[in-house]
Amino acid sequence: MSAVDAKTLKALQYLADWDLGSEQMALILGLPNDIKARHLTSYLRGERTLPESPDLAARLDHIIGISEALATTFPFSVQMRSVWLRRAHRRFQKRAPLLVMLEEGVDGLQKVRMDVDCAYSYAIADAMRAQQTGS
Repeated sequence: MSAVDAKTLKALQYLADWDLGSEQMALILGLPNDIKARHLTSYLRGERTLPESPDLAARLDHIIGISEALATTFPFSVQMRSVWLRRAHRRFQKRAPLLVMLEEGVDGLQKVRMDVDCAYSYAIADAMRAQQTGS
């Protein structure tokens, strides 16, 4: 199994831990229409591999980052991680983080990750400052 496959399996497992349905998983992953949501179980078992693309790679990174940050925030409760994703937050205009991810794709994943993962948020802010100053 390649590193990409391992990352995919890890992200798919996190999505399963979030108690998402296969349609929600497919939407968050941004899968093309020719990959049916009902086949996600075979991807989760490692029987199939998802097509490689920069968009999917970014989504997988964000899913893993969000999951790891939630595990730090709620180290003893997988259930609380799922609850957090479904609870409306003022930082998302009273929308649930899951809804932000489903509606806004990669941008939504990044917004949620920046909210829950302060180290990632700081890194993005530093990169933006460096870009603005031309460093």
